[in-house]
Amino acid sequence: MSVDPVQTGAGWNATPSPLRIAHVAPVASAIPPTRASSVETMTALLTEGLVAAGHHVTLFATGESTTRARLHATFAKGYWQDGSMWPWELCELFNLAAAVERADAFDVIHYQAMYYPMSLAFARLSHAPIVQTLHHAPSDAEAALWSRYPEAPFIAISHEQATLLRGLNVVATVPHAIDLARFVFCARPDDYLLFLGRFTEGKGVLQAIEVARRLRKRLLLAAPETDYYREHVRPHVDGTHVVYVGEVDHDEKVRLFGRAQALLYPVQMREPFGLVLAESMACGTPVAALDRGAVREVVDEGVTGGVFATLDEMVDGLARVLALDRAAVRAQAERRFGVARMVNGYVHAYRRVLGESGASATRIR
Repeated sequence: MSVDPVQTGAGWNATPSPLRIAHVAPVASAIPPTRASSVETMTALLTEGLVAAGHHVTLFATGESTTRARLHATFAKGYWQDGSMWPWELCELFNLAAAVERADAFDVIHYQAMYYPMSLAFARLSHAPIVQTLHHAPSDAEAALWSRYPEAPFIAISHEQATLLRGLNVVATVPHAIDLARFVFCARPDDYLLFLGRFTEGKGVLQAIEVARRLRKRLLLAAPETDYYREHVRPHVDGTHVVYVGEVDHDEKVRLFGRAQALLYPVQMREPFGLVLAESMACGTPVAALDRGAVREVVDEGVTGGVFATLDEMVDGLARVLALDRAAVRAQAERRFGVARMVNGYVHAYRRVLGESGASATRIR
């Protein structure tokens, strides 16, 4: 009988037998993505981690995807590249259906919900159980609609998100991971603060600009242009104190993270995770964040950053954040955000759904 590789600490857990897993990715782009997208990035990391742990994985994704798993490609390219793939919802549905049609070949089907869990409609039709991971903070109305399938298992990405999945079958909470080898530690930062994230009202870019100006610190902004940027952010960009560096690839993102004194994250909405926080920490760069959503689940106060109730508190406390030991920030990131830890969490959740663990699922009420 084959078993998963065994390591100590944050390494792979031994399991009695490999699972047959259908991993259904979004078909917006290739897996891994060619541009920043947390859903596709997490899908790629989990797929490759499951294969490394000895499981038999079929990835349902675009034909341009690169994976050590078996690849089933319903579409050659993603709808971000091919404008004829419209409506996009039907493309996602066809990709999901391809896995369900082959359900007899799998122990479990895992659907990565790009926007919403359309997989629920197959919950009572599939021969293999379907678990779903959601990547946003759902509204009460969304959770109420999804509760038409109260038995369908969800895997939350944070305890914050789990509380929002009220009335649904949350079988586990498994935080995101990052590929730590791709994030380079930088011991000596330059003289700027960094905002890296989508230009939307909820991400808090205007608040980051306010904090930097009040502290007379240079702030770099990195993200693709949007209408929100052009209307609300660009008037504040002067090229000296507030600098827009545009959309960046992975290598440039790592360079920006590593050389920043701190990442500013004055988020205004209840984010279910905050991947940029973990990425910044992996480069040794502490974060200053507002206490919203899952921030306290990601940031260790006084170790990897500071969590503040208000912008005034962030301004007053930023000096303490800048004084944190950058080597300790990186070390904590390694302890908390390794891929093996995430893979082990998902495998445990799969086995729980399959009834192999002897534990009952927990429903959030």
